Amino acid sequence: MALQALQSSGVAFRKILSHFPEELSLAFAYGSGVYRQAGPCSNQKNAMLDFVFTVDDPVAWHSKNLKKNWNHYSFLKVLGPKMISNVQNNYGAGVYYNPLITCDGRLIKYGVISTSILIEDLLNWNNLYIAGRLQKPVKIIALNENVALRSALDKNLKSAVTAAFLMLPESFSEEDLFLEIAGLSYSGDFRMVVGEDKAKVLNIVKPNIAHFRELYGSILQENPQVVYKIQQGSLEIDKSPEGQFTQLMTLPKTLQQRINHIMDPPGKNRDVEETLLQVAHDPDCGEVVRLGLSAIVRPSSMRQSTKGIFTAGLKKSVIYSSLKLRKMWKGWLRKTS
Repeated sequence: MALQALQSSGVAFRKILSHFPEELSLAFAYGSGVYRQAGPCSNQKNAMLDFVFTVDDPVAWHSKNLKKNWNHYSFLKVLGPKMISNVQNNYGAGVYYNPLITCDGRLIKYGVISTSILIEDLLNWNNLYIAGRLQKPVKIIALNENVALRSALDKNLKSAVTAAFLMLPESFSEEDLFLEIAGLSYSGDFRMVVGEDKAKVLNIVKPNIAHFRELYGSILQENPQVVYKIQQGSLEIDKSPEGQFTQLMTLPKTLQQRINHIMDPPGKNRDVEETLLQVAHDPDCGEVVRLGLSAIVRPSSMRQSTKGIFTAGLKKSVIYSSLKLRKMWKGWLRKTS
């Protein structure tokens, strides 16, 4: 599995993990505190460490975590683990974040998501939120033997390649591909307008080409629709309508539905396959796919950010937002200087 290449034996990560309940189907670390980024996030030493914990039973996990780490939670903790799990599962993108936590001398943020909701997101891109995180290099710290989860993790990577292919020309470089992949989960994200450095995607990809290659190399070599010239770092794909239709038909279900909604005239009620066949012949096929991605990401990111005010608490939300704005301001100053 491609993700196994990025499994980490880092003692520091496992030490932080020891502060939390053990029942995790997946735990990974991501972001500028894990992989070096260009721009204002280039100082890894002081960067916040970001984690995601995937759990089979959110109520049981939060119940144990409240006993171990009561002070990590906002005012919602007084309502108990059932309410916390209800907020986690039914609002935003299905993930509950506790930010600005000091653990083993490091500032961390951790999100909790149920295994079933993550699998759905990986397969169908319902929110493209945690699924989007997992399309970029991450450090996997724990991964159990859940076959459905492992299969969904692989499918998510293959879907990311397919979506990127549809938005690229016939010939392109590895870097072009990885920029498209890294940008999938930022398509339409309102935080890219307010709160994030505009060059974020480039800053993620540039210093980490080798990690992206490690993550996607085997998928590209096994894909029958691409000629992957590894030594030159270049690729060629089939851009015929037939080739694009094959790719469109393998996209995650939610993205197909969003494309259908965008392209289907009012009152016509065409089925998805008919719409995708039309899109495959459209010279603007890539832009239609991009619009479909935005239709998933924009509402998902807005709901999750709104939810963060309640899960983090007002004070932490203000501090966290100011840190993001400061990072964006630094990025702007670097570009203008």
